[in-house]
Amino acid sequence: MKICVTAQENNLNAEIDPRFGRCRFFLFVDEDSKEFQAYENPNAVSGGGAGIQSAQQVAERGAKAVLTGNVGPNAYQTLHQAGIRVITGASGTVRDALEKFSRGEYSESNGPSVGPKFGA
Repeated sequence: MKICVTAQENNLNAEIDPRFGRCRFFLFVDEDSKEFQAYENPNAVSGGGAGIQSAQQVAERGAKAVLTGNVGPNAYQTLHQAGIRVITGASGTVRDALEKFSRGEYSESNGPSVGPKFGA
């Protein structure tokens, strides 16, 4: 399964970025092989609509789950409609969060974890 993780840098040892729509990087990780691709988030400095635009990019890249610190209502709705599992509350390094996810230590979110404009 392809997992998208919000990160502050472009590697597996990076800290989780607590913001979804305005995170610095998206790391798309193959859950089995741990191979990944990092993409700088062009919406990190967007004037508006960062959550929706970021969610659409994640969906277009084929992620089945997102690990992040927080997600706002617009991003959550877009991800949910695309059938992408949303896991909030992730912290520490990307590598650690992936291990916790694989062990089933995270629960899927049933709604946004913050209000609109949280990361602006």
